[in-house]
Amino acid sequence: MSTAHDSPDAHVDSATGKSTTGHEWDGIRELNTPLPRWWLWTFYACIVWSVGYWFVYPAWPLISSATGGLIGWHSRTAVETQLADLTALRATSSARLANVPLDEIERNPALLSLARAEGRVAFADNCAPCHGAGGGGAKGYPNLNDDDWLWGGTLAQIQATIEHGVRAGDDKGHQGNMIAFAGVLTPAQMSDVADYVRSLSGLVPAGEPAVARGAVVFKANCAVCHGDDAKGKVELGSKNLTDGIWLYGGDKATIVQTIAHGRGGVMPAWGSRLPASTIKALTVYVHTLGGGQ
Repeated sequence: MSTAHDSPDAHVDSATGKSTTGHEWDGIRELNTPLPRWWLWTFYACIVWSVGYWFVYPAWPLISSATGGLIGWHSRTAVETQLADLTALRATSSARLANVPLDEIERNPALLSLARAEGRVAFADNCAPCHGAGGGGAKGYPNLNDDDWLWGGTLAQIQATIEHGVRAGDDKGHQGNMIAFAGVLTPAQMSDVADYVRSLSGLVPAGEPAVARGAVVFKANCAVCHGDDAKGKVELGSKNLTDGIWLYGGDKATIVQTIAHGRGGVMPAWGSRLPASTIKALTVYVHTLGGGQ
């Protein structure tokens, strides 16, 4: 069995001519090679620097706060200062956007460029988590690039939706929702309606018996919101069921689930969170993504 021991006697390595530390393991000795002086002085300087840092900058946590540092600097204060400087820098451009009607902004190349630049940043910060970086949406979150607008795609309608939201507690916001028909319609009726709805966009042959039965049920229960032509009503936020664009999915199981349990997504009201000029910039940016009416 191998053993290790510390030898009290100094030993000089014959190969290097250097003394060892006295540590030995299975005949292998440790050379006594001190760290370079420059490294040690650098290490000591870092220690001194860190001690000074503790006092100059906020560093020590307290029970309910932290030390403020001798110079009074704080990262939160620095960020607030930078944001204030940015707000002051944008004040002129924001004022221009705030004082010009939306339609005039799009007709003015300079203002349009300004609005799109500010709107793109605001969209990335506030809207992209739901609608995606490019506004392409996701399941349950509308695609802002297509021509399907639940609450309207004109400049004024987009602005109203952004400002007041959907079912977000704002009295001026959109309130309509898809009601649940479970208990109102039988499973067979809901299945027939799903087939009828899918037939409107060519997913089911129009001549199927279920489609004819579903059309009768649709007219009696669904047409009041979606219209006799099933193209939806902007004032109610009801979906156009004929265009093949689906918010939650166009497979039969998903449509039956929607009929049975309803839908009622929420969009925040941004009017109380963002400046009026930013709301305008967002409106123009969304309108110009490709699907604005």
